Amino acid sequence: MKGWVTMSYRETYQTILEECETALGKVKEDDVKQFIELLLEAEKVFFIGVGRVKLAVEAFAKRLAHLGIATYIVGQITEPAMTDKDMLVVASGSGESLVPVAIARKAKQIGGKVVHLGSNPQSSLAPITDLMVRIPVQTKLYLADEIQSQQPMSSLFEQTLLLLGDTIAKMIVEKEQIELKSLWQFHANLE
Repeated sequence: MKGWVTMSYRETYQTILEECETALGKVKEDDVKQFIELLLEAEKVFFIGVGRVKLAVEAFAKRLAHLGIATYIVGQITEPAMTDKDMLVVASGSGESLVPVAIARKAKQIGGKVVHLGSNPQSSLAPITDLMVRIPVQTKLYLADEIQSQQPMSSLFEQTLLLLGDTIAKMIVEKEQIELKSLWQFHANLE
């Protein structure tokens, strides 16, 4: 087959898995635990991201909804009003995406907590963020201390974000001693 002179399928997925493992290993456990406390304290948890990041953070929000946490994606038609008892989770590798930064500023004005899941600790979100859970992977900024990736663009950030969300969900299940079988009551049933 023409053009197949690089890594095999197996070598490629092993590279991706190794990159994800390295990235997850660099996330600070204390930040994750603090994030979990904020998630459990909030009345409602709102999420925002753009592009593929939005897809990963939507999957995270859905999983938290399965755990009984009231989650909403900013912009969805049934999104309720945010209050000072709520939290906004901003997923943005660079922390510079225009819409998420503007929404975060609005959430802060309302009095809600703002958590940034991203790579850039010096971003425009830094002054308004209550907590940053740093996933120090390559972004469009190519910061010196970011984990480099062989994958296109910000794929490693999006993958790590999805896996971090599932890791956090499992930690909540254990912390709250939730019986896994009971979670099906929150699963969509009009399918």
